[in-house]
Amino acid sequence: MQAAIDEFVQLGRTKFLQRYGFGKSRDFLVRDPKTGADCDSKAIVGVAFGKQFPEHGPLAADSFSGGEATVVPLLTSLGFNVVRIGEDWSAFEVEATVRDYFDMFRAEAAGVAYNKAEHNQALRLLLNGRSKSSVELKHQNISAILDTLGLPYIKGYKPRGNSQLLLRKSVQAYVLKYQQMVDTILDALEEVKLPGEKTYLAALVEAPRREVLVRDVAKVQSRMPRKLDFAARDEANRKLGRAGEQWVIEFEQQRLTASGFPELFQRLDWVSDTLGDGAGFDILSLEDDCRDRFIEVKTTNGGVGSSFLVSHNELQFSREVGEQFHLYRVFQFREGPRLFILNGDLNRHVHLKPTDYRASFRSIVD
Repeated sequence: MQAAIDEFVQLGRTKFLQRYGFGKSRDFLVRDPKTGADCDSKAIVGVAFGKQFPEHGPLAADSFSGGEATVVPLLTSLGFNVVRIGEDWSAFEVEATVRDYFDMFRAEAAGVAYNKAEHNQALRLLLNGRSKSSVELKHQNISAILDTLGLPYIKGYKPRGNSQLLLRKSVQAYVLKYQQMVDTILDALEEVKLPGEKTYLAALVEAPRREVLVRDVAKVQSRMPRKLDFAARDEANRKLGRAGEQWVIEFEQQRLTASGFPELFQRLDWVSDTLGDGAGFDILSLEDDCRDRFIEVKTTNGGVGSSFLVSHNELQFSREVGEQFHLYRVFQFREGPRLFILNGDLNRHVHLKPTDYRASFRSIVD
C-alpha cells in the first residue's frame, strides 16, 4: 500500500489518477504517514493490488467498488488514517487554524520571514486528518472573512468564500478578543517606508475585476470597532497618502516621457498639496497638450484587493469629468509599490457601500 502512496506523492494527484484511469475520490482520502499528503483512497487500493500482484496488474476503477464498506476498512485495518471529504471542522480545529493564520499574519506585517508550507504541515498534526489543500482552503476562507470585515489579509492566501459559519464566528471572536494584537498588525501595515527600487511603469498591473457575491443570510454581523477599520486608517494616514502621491508624481513623469510629451510634466499640479483636499482629485496631469488628466491617489501597504474609501465629492467628480478621471490605486507600497488605474465613473469599477451620513435639521429639496 505504501508503495502506491509513494508513487502518488512523487507523480502528484493529477498524473497518478490519469496514469491508472481513476477519478477523484468523492468521499474518502488516505493520509500518507510519511509526508502527510492525502491521496485518493480507491485509486491507492487499486494500484497497490498491482504492486502486490504484478502478474495481474492494477485493478481498474470499474472492477471494484470503493467507499465505507470496502476500501475504508481495508486501509484502516492496515493502520492508515482515512479522512472523510467535506466533514465539518470541529471548534478545536477551527480555533487552531485561526490562531495559526494570525501567527503568520503577525509575522508578515512585521516583515519577518515565515514558511507557509511548514505552518501547514505543523497545523495538520493538530487536526483530524485534514489534507494540505483543505488547510490552505481554510486559510483562504479566513482571508475572505477578514476582507468582508474591512480588514487586510495575508497576501499569499487569496480570499475564497463559502466558509462554514463556525469559522466566520471564530474569526470575528478572535479579532474582538485580541483587538490590541490586531491593532498592532494594522499599525505595522501602516508603516511608511519609502521604496528603495523605483520601477514606475513596470509597477503597473491590471485592476481587479468587480465580483458579485451571494449574500449568506446565516453570516455573522460584520461590525468591527472603528479603530480596526483598515480602509479608514489608510485614508487618515496622511504621511502614507503624501508618500503615495509623491510616488505617483514621479510615475507621471515617466509616463509622459514614454508617451512623447516630457515637456508636459512642467505643467503638472499637485493640487492636494497646494490647495488641500476637496477638489475631488489630488493631481492635475495631462494626456497630451490639450487634455487634462485628473488623478485621485489611494495608497496602502495592503494587497491589491484591499478596500479603500471614496468620498462623495470624489465619486461625484468622477461622474462629472468621465474618462478624464483616473483613480490610481497604489498598493504594497512598503514592499515596492504596485499600481492599477480605474478610469472614468467609479460606479463602473467598484461596489460602493455608504459608511457615514451627515445629520442635520434642514434639508434642501431639489
